Amino acid sequence: MVDVKRQPRSRPETLVRRREIIDAAVDIFGAKGYSGGTLQDIADQVGMTHAGILHHFGSKDALLMEVLEHRDHTDVADLEGQHIPGGIELFRHLVRTAFANARRAGIVQAFTVLSAESVTDGHPGHAYFQERYRNLRAEVTAAFEAVCIERGVTDRAVVADAAASILAVMDGLQVQWLLDPTAVDLGRASEFAIEAIVTAVVAPTAPAVAG
Repeated sequence: MVDVKRQPRSRPETLVRRREIIDAAVDIFGAKGYSGGTLQDIADQVGMTHAGILHHFGSKDALLMEVLEHRDHTDVADLEGQHIPGGIELFRHLVRTAFANARRAGIVQAFTVLSAESVTDGHPGHAYFQERYRNLRAEVTAAFEAVCIERGVTDRAVVADAAASILAVMDGLQVQWLLDPTAVDLGRASEFAIEAIVTAVVAPTAPAVAG
């Protein structure tokens, strides 16, 4: 008989404690950035020691990755198969996500700060955000292509530009909303932009600006 060793399972109280630390890290990184926010700041917020945080996550870099993965899991938690849909449903999912983000300013702030910081030299989140945007562009491009096949649209360059533009406008609106939430309706403005970009691809008209 082969002796198969099972991986130890985390106790429920350990999982709860880890989630408390991640939530605190979201707050601290969102307010101070990755470089400015310290493990001691996070430890103070949850009533632990610096060593206690390291016991659960090993390093500040590892905690950062847990924070980023938590954001990703939150976005797809309620979806079938925990994966974003394809085709026109993907764009509807993006609109729903924008409205949901308007109710969770803390995690949106943390993501915005960390993604901006990730372009700096040596940032531990650089590879994560680079891969994340690469994957998102591919997902949105595939959704566009599925819709375009139905409409007879074949310009792949336009599709690529549109995919990047949707991600850019969503992130840019989040910055404006975080700076002045009374001036920008995050969900409504995101819905308008996504609808406009999708329409420009699948039902193009004469350009109103370029000429």
